[in-house]
Amino acid sequence: MIRLVSILLLVAGVPLFASDAFQILSQAQVGGAGVFLDEIVTSTNAAVPHVRVAASPRLGQATLLSRKQIETILSHTADVAFTNCTGSEQVRITRRVRSLDEEELKLLLTATLQNDVIKDRGELELRISRPWITASVPDEPLTLKILDLPTTGLSALFVCRFELSTMNETVGTWQVSLNAKLWREVLVSRTALRRGTLLADADLIRERRDVLSVRDALADFNVADASIETAEYIAPNVPLLVRSLKVKPAVRRGQSADALVVDGALAISLKVEVLEDGIPGQTIRVRNPQSKRELRGKVQNEQSILVTL
Repeated sequence: MIRLVSILLLVAGVPLFASDAFQILSQAQVGGAGVFLDEIVTSTNAAVPHVRVAASPRLGQATLLSRKQIETILSHTADVAFTNCTGSEQVRITRRVRSLDEEELKLLLTATLQNDVIKDRGELELRISRPWITASVPDEPLTLKILDLPTTGLSALFVCRFELSTMNETVGTWQVSLNAKLWREVLVSRTALRRGTLLADADLIRERRDVLSVRDALADFNVADASIETAEYIAPNVPLLVRSLKVKPAVRRGQSADALVVDGALAISLKVEVLEDGIPGQTIRVRNPQSKRELRGKVQNEQSILVTL
């Protein structure tokens, strides 16, 4: 491409670049992808090719390139007239770095834990509980990988070990102590609820709560749904849990219901005593009050049970 540009300039009557067009820098900073020619050589009247000439030095180390090495590189990448360079006899090459402060680290940790651990269970809020010593890291996009967490999961105070890396290298590993909260809108009752209370009749509100310590599944439903009731006593102002709720039974233990008993082609109707709560489609135990025999039948509706012998 460069030779093509040179030919076009000659045809147009424009003189080629002077032999002293390229100046070698005494110092240069590069990224992790490698050392490129236009990062260590400048020119006042020529475009320096963006050619990778060496691997990047490791973070905290330096690489030295002499004028002879650079002229050799130029001779293979550009016009022969470009080989005579001025400037420094050698260039000292180091990595571009920046400071990783506490706020940026907190954002990286929060985003990674939210995506990998918390997912859709709520909005994670973190605070680094001990002062973070600002670290020097490559001036490139960083990726954070969680290496170690408590076996019991996240808690209000926990220790996290993590690794930082760029696209080309691992930067290092660190360990921090974190305070955490997990915010989510939850349903709570302002009053105590007895077992069997219809939630459509309860005084329920939605509140934003820290639910990090809640290990059971949180309930979320239409508060106007008249088919849901409490399965146990619920104290006031505590988040409602899935295990604390159940679908309102169509039949309840102790009540009398109509049963259709089918035995092949024979079908008879009789009254039975319901021995356990049941919803439509559920198989429950019932008792014939005359013979005291226990049977099993499928709940059809609030008054009907199908018993197949």
